[in-house]
Amino acid sequence: MLKVLGIPFDKNSSFLQGPALAPPLIRKMDTDGSANRFAENGMSIAVNENYMDEGDLNLQSFSSAEAFNSIKSSVAHHIQNGDKLICLGGDHSVSYPIIAAHADAYQPIHILHLDAHADLYENFEDNPYSHASPFARLMETGNIASLTQVGIRTLNTHQREQAAKYGVRIIEMKDFSTNFIQTLSSPLYISLDLDVLDPAYAPGISHHEPGGLTARELISIIQAIRVPIIGADIVEYNPTRDINNMTAMVAYKLFKEMAAKMLTTSL
Repeated sequence: MLKVLGIPFDKNSSFLQGPALAPPLIRKMDTDGSANRFAENGMSIAVNENYMDEGDLNLQSFSSAEAFNSIKSSVAHHIQNGDKLICLGGDHSVSYPIIAAHADAYQPIHILHLDAHADLYENFEDNPYSHASPFARLMETGNIASLTQVGIRTLNTHQREQAAKYGVRIIEMKDFSTNFIQTLSSPLYISLDLDVLDPAYAPGISHHEPGGLTARELISIIQAIRVPIIGADIVEYNPTRDINNMTAMVAYKLFKEMAAKMLTTSL
């Protein structure tokens, strides 16, 4: 079974808050009347038909440590019987406990991380749990078999050193090709930060970083994956910066394509 879970938490955002507002607005695109529920493979993606909506976690009053414990525990519960899960964030820090729960259940796992930023900082602005650090936290656990990062266009010296330290494979945007898709291994987890897209396609994000993927390129990447996907997150949608729900609709479209891919591949 496929499940959807909202993770409305953005206290680790380094620039702007707002992603905590995202999950209900992404869901709203399912019923706002401007699009249908079909993915491009012809599959209807409908709640209570081929996925269950588990609602949103209540994390508003939690500290980061409390929130992360709650997220990891909840995710572990939802995947304990082999169910697949798509989480709607939230800032990117939430991917740490989400993926940690998957790593416990499926060791070893492989991660495809789609983002403008590598999020490998050891301790960003004196916050080791910043949304700029989740993949450093994950890689230092030793529970991740491989991490492939695609769309990156903000590497600095520290993050290059971190990537070398942890053996991270990075396809920078300046060198972009889709050859990496053929080398992905399973079980695969996908972490999708919407700022991997050029801000022309997703203005509703906190960190506008020009020169990213087009919406079609990102959809094509998801559609071309041939190995089983055990889980995914879609993070960093910031409704306070959106224009006419453009980015909410992009997120919903990507959710449908991700769901269709997960429903048609199995371990």
